[in-house]
Amino acid sequence: MTSQSKSQREISRRDLMRVAAAGAAAASIAAPASAQTTAVAGEASSADYQRDPTRWGSAAVAALFPGFKHVDMRTKGAVIRVRHGGSGPPLLLLHGYPNNHVLWHAVAAKLAQRYHVVCPDLRGYGDSSLPEPGERLINYSHRVMAEDMIEVMEQLGHQRFYLIGHDRGARVSHRMSLDHPERLMKLCLLDMLPTYYVWTNTTREWALGTWHWAFLAQPEPFPQTMIDAVTPEWFLTNRGGIPRQRPKIVMDEFIRCFTPKTVSGCCRDYRAGATINFEMDAADKDKQITTPLLVLWGTRGTAPTDEYPTVWRKFARNLVTIEPLATGHYIQEEMPEQCLDHFFKFFVA
Repeated sequence: MTSQSKSQREISRRDLMRVAAAGAAAASIAAPASAQTTAVAGEASSADYQRDPTRWGSAAVAALFPGFKHVDMRTKGAVIRVRHGGSGPPLLLLHGYPNNHVLWHAVAAKLAQRYHVVCPDLRGYGDSSLPEPGERLINYSHRVMAEDMIEVMEQLGHQRFYLIGHDRGARVSHRMSLDHPERLMKLCLLDMLPTYYVWTNTTREWALGTWHWAFLAQPEPFPQTMIDAVTPEWFLTNRGGIPRQRPKIVMDEFIRCFTPKTVSGCCRDYRAGATINFEMDAADKDKQITTPLLVLWGTRGTAPTDEYPTVWRKFARNLVTIEPLATGHYIQEEMPEQCLDHFFKFFVA
């Protein structure tokens, strides 16, 4: 064999390797789209609201989220119900107890004019699945619940995103900000004080007003049995705190979703809050949020105290704005325009 033909064969080999490498790179780029398709376990059509309302809810509720897709998405530990729509920078909205993603009905459509808005049900809540608790309730730790949300956002194509959390969703958001600060561009927490602070600063007034923290955390199946003994409508409408301006179709949706499955999920969340979440938060009590932070809270019709500013300045290094609003707990429903004004000013790319 001549030296020229050997050289040509070596060049051909190198070309073949380059083609193979290019093919592998192309396959890796295509993988996220394939993974996203696989991750969607189901998607509602307009006909599904008539054909299967037990699974998908009503067309009237869907109309509150115009243009949003309504899907079930698989994570490594759960199936998460998600509505998402709009375009622009990604914005994740996390609800609290005893609600689901429909809690964002008063602000989601307007936010979607500027952002890709993602509204999931936390695991165990709403129409999301009820995973087994796992050892020491690890599967209901806010760490694992936050990982669900990161997977959902990744499957939608977002490595980094804005985040707003309310109530229990704010606790999941707080944990995400400590475990995965690189994921968050900016963070807003609504009507929530840190779990570690709450459990270590209880008062008689707090215990009377926030009785469900201790009740739902009782060993299984005591609280579930008590709650399931009455109708979902009776329990949800007699525990207080429902905003007057909440549409009936929204309340009906919360009632539809407050099944024995969801009751168990809520109890597991609160049980984890008093145990494994408290332990994680105690270990990180001196670890500050570094993400730019907006905090809004409701004053319940009384003059605001300095508790929120004092506490959050200890737990956050980059507290951009903290402001009271003259509302109850559900500030995004009671004062949606004021909340939107804060969100639009804060979430600037």
